[in-house]
Amino acid sequence: MTTRLFGEPVQRKEDPRLLTGQGRYVDDLGRDALVAAFVRSPHAHARIRDIDVSAALDVEGLVAIYTWEDLPERVGRPLPLLIPHPALTHGRTAHPLAKDVVRHVGEPVVMVVATDRYLAEDACALIEVDYEPLKPVVGLEEAAHGATLVHEDVPGNVGAHLVQEVPSPAGLGAREVIEAAPHTLAFRLDIERSASMPLEGRGVHARWDGTDLRVHSSTQTSTSVRMAVAAALDLPLPHVEVIAPDVGGGFGVKIVHPWPEEVLVPWAAMVLGREVKWTEDRREHFIASAHERGQVQHVRVGFDDDGRVLGLDVTILHDHGAYTPYGIIVPIITSTQLLGPYKIGAYRVEFTAVYTNTVQVTPYRGAGRPQGVFCMERTMDKIAQYLGKDRADVRETNFIRPDEFPYDQGMIFQDGRPLIYDSGDYPRMLRLLKDLIGWDDFQPGANRGIGLGCYVEGTGVGPYEGGHVQITSDGRVHVSTGLTSQGQGHETVFAQIAATELGVPIERVSVVTGDTRRFGYAVGTFASRAAVVSGNAIALACRKVREKALRIAADALEADPSDLDIADGLVHVVGAPTASIPLSTVAVLANPLRYAFDEETARATQFAAPAAPDRPPVAEGEEPGLEGRDYYSPIRSTFAAGMHAAIVETDPLTAEIRVVRYAVVHDCGRLINPMIVEGQIHGGVAQGIGGALYERMVYDEHGQLVNASFMDFLMPYATEIPPIETAHLETPSPLNPLGVKGAGEAGVIPVSAVIAAAIEDAEGIEINRMPISPSELWELRG
Repeated sequence: MTTRLFGEPVQRKEDPRLLTGQGRYVDDLGRDALVAAFVRSPHAHARIRDIDVSAALDVEGLVAIYTWEDLPERVGRPLPLLIPHPALTHGRTAHPLAKDVVRHVGEPVVMVVATDRYLAEDACALIEVDYEPLKPVVGLEEAAHGATLVHEDVPGNVGAHLVQEVPSPAGLGAREVIEAAPHTLAFRLDIERSASMPLEGRGVHARWDGTDLRVHSSTQTSTSVRMAVAAALDLPLPHVEVIAPDVGGGFGVKIVHPWPEEVLVPWAAMVLGREVKWTEDRREHFIASAHERGQVQHVRVGFDDDGRVLGLDVTILHDHGAYTPYGIIVPIITSTQLLGPYKIGAYRVEFTAVYTNTVQVTPYRGAGRPQGVFCMERTMDKIAQYLGKDRADVRETNFIRPDEFPYDQGMIFQDGRPLIYDSGDYPRMLRLLKDLIGWDDFQPGANRGIGLGCYVEGTGVGPYEGGHVQITSDGRVHVSTGLTSQGQGHETVFAQIAATELGVPIERVSVVTGDTRRFGYAVGTFASRAAVVSGNAIALACRKVREKALRIAADALEADPSDLDIADGLVHVVGAPTASIPLSTVAVLANPLRYAFDEETARATQFAAPAAPDRPPVAEGEEPGLEGRDYYSPIRSTFAAGMHAAIVETDPLTAEIRVVRYAVVHDCGRLINPMIVEGQIHGGVAQGIGGALYERMVYDEHGQLVNASFMDFLMPYATEIPPIETAHLETPSPLNPLGVKGAGEAGVIPVSAVIAAAIEDAEGIEINRMPISPSELWELRG
């Protein structure tokens, strides 16, 4: 049995448990717990004049009702602004329960606790809130106009404004370069609002024993929820535990923390001395969980006869919804990742993030990149059309060349560090994609078109992650890391890393993620960072354990550690496999004992072997046991890349849009598990097709979300997703020991740009707005 598993398509270890109904999610916990429900605002913008709970007090099974006035000062204060930034001059966050004013439909106003959810909802229905409706601000243009304010103390509704500019090699600004360019174009692009729809909504379960608080949350960042809850409830951090059990999808919405419920449910558990839980229903998810994507982009570009971009000026208006708990990460990513794999002569980007009376905007899979790629790739297509050139050739003209890495784009990325690409081969990637989709042989016809799109994705952002590895006396390897899992295959990938580093069968490796009892320091799962940051931390921890194991085994085998290797769970002398010792025995020897618990541990007791009189049982500077802990903190992000192409057909009568073929070439550095990467890409493409053709959040002028159910919010079925052809390119990252880059968001990023280009090719009509429906395409036909 091989133990060199890095790079192998190992079947996912978690699948048998999850696919046979043995998963354990938040709602599976607390069968006897009290249950919370919330009265949520029916208005997009209103002043709270009075709350009358009297009619609800007689509901059988009612335990408690809380409004903002019932909350202690520390609990009732505004939720934290997680990522401050100098450009975020007017950051605003919500209170856990609304105080005085509600600013979007779905904002929580009252929390009810009862013996079950049905009774809690009954009580909610009887609570009367007297609202004074205020004029809502809906849509980017209305927000930017500033006649009505979402927050009375935020002038013009502008929460943030940021300009970054990279001059030309001659030192000229982008606007100067564009004015002097041989050719110029100017146009507007729109991306509408959408949102993630994980199978499992958010959920919280809390238990207080008088001293310690244990919280289970369906979160992407258990350690950060722990710190936020401890701060809000004024508890010492060691007395708070947060565990992310099985999490049924995240896609970014569960990286926000703390959600109001993550503070209120634990607080109620402490006040009532009972277990309390809350599980989000689907309507709550639509109207109270975060959205993303909404932007308007104004583009001016100057270029030469070959299509080389000499100057690019992009002005972005970004809809941030009612609050900014996650800062301005999304528009920062849009403005920096917009550059893609290209050398732009001079670049100026300006964004303004405005408040609207809609659900807050935080990262959703892709996190600002789909908007940026839509901008850049539509620009490339318009240049090609203007010059009458092949769209692929125009991109090739502008590519960063393989010998130019590391390539500094001259900007500051979302992690506050330089935007420097570490490695890549974009011309080769384009050649692979063209062959995969049959670009040169494609014959356009009536209502049949082809499109492509390229992107670069910053992955593996810091500041750090850690890994702990322990080998026990039964030869099992126990791996833990602080970040969480939502279906990505971490249990398998991290086990592959450990099995390869330690030379043990993967069946002997177990992995725990997202449990602060096992690992207390972490950042979280987002930005395609798990394999890069936790993966490298686990590898470094394994190398510590391996070094110690070889040192102990060398004493037992009377050999030099440099002459030893580990394979199939045995430490052996290289070239003499019979001279070996099991890792399980090494683990026993690493832990000198006074007492024996079984035959194996008896080998480590004080009279089992002659003692060395001149040294202690545990050597100076060492710890008992065969285990190690290490952290990986990246100097900056790694930059994965990819290119997608699609062939679409449009119905000449109904304008229905069908994706016929889809191809992806992707580079995430060294592949740990090609099958899992492929799965991530396929899932991302499906999500991207949803975002391009189906999924959108539609608000009316009153700030009401008019499609807040699966009756009206469309998602693609398997029948709408074509077979996805993939190829992989590996340009290892020089920035980390494993040479890996992230892959989790790759599939979704360029899809809207690709499908827009293919529809434009099929119809001969400019496509400047996404998503697009058949009715909209029909109207564009005129």
